[in-house]
Amino acid sequence: MAKRKEEEPPKGSPAWMNTFSDLMNLLLCFFVMLFAMSTIQEEKLQAFVASMNNTFSIFDKGATAIGDGMLVSNGVSQLNELDQYINSTGKVADSDDDSDELDNSASSTEKLEEMLADQKLKENEETSEEIEESLQELQIEDEVEVSFNDQYVMLSMSGLLLFDSGSADLKEDAMKVMDKVGTVLEHYGSGIIEIEGHTDNIPIRSNRYPSNEELSSARAMSVFYYLTEHTLLDPVHLKHSGMGERVPIADNSTEEGRSRNRRVEIRIYNP
Repeated sequence: MAKRKEEEPPKGSPAWMNTFSDLMNLLLCFFVMLFAMSTIQEEKLQAFVASMNNTFSIFDKGATAIGDGMLVSNGVSQLNELDQYINSTGKVADSDDDSDELDNSASSTEKLEEMLADQKLKENEETSEEIEESLQELQIEDEVEVSFNDQYVMLSMSGLLLFDSGSADLKEDAMKVMDKVGTVLEHYGSGIIEIEGHTDNIPIRSNRYPSNEELSSARAMSVFYYLTEHTLLDPVHLKHSGMGERVPIADNSTEEGRSRNRRVEIRIYNP
């Protein structure tokens, strides 16, 4: 009778080693992930959490972690709060007052607007100082008044200096002043420059100018045409308008006040 051949043991590692190896790999990946999250930059983690929130709505209204700070790097104490946080997420969302978010948003917008206004005001103050120095060098500081706010720097010239009574034609002496003013304006021609004509409240009735509205508009246009013809200013950046008697800066009941109200203003807007 033939001798039975003994069965050879299966080659390779035992079957339990496969399961053990898989377990070790999973543990290794888990600890590598914890280490990576504990040293990740806050900006990157916040971007990741925001992305998860948009996709799965895990965190309430864009929250980046439980309590303060990041989820892992602040320690295991936050992990202990995870269960409670997830269970209460719906309650927190229901109890939040949307008006608080609107108030915070409005407050942030107001603060930003205030910062921008302060920055513009500072820039326009510097521009007004530069213009005053230029006017002094050109020896016309007495003919041009300079003021500013957070929107523009304004050059104001008397109507008596520029025009005869009831006329919108520039005087010969006024042209010399306008030549120097145009030289100053050329340095700020990249922004919008607006020319406004103003009158007093004494009615005017003539064949050429039926009212103060027409007279103030004609005076603004005279300055506009002169600047476009005698300077390098781009007409695209120039605007002109007549305001008539509507924006007085002095009391029209006195001759001195009416004289101040008859004026041409040139506003250099902050670009």
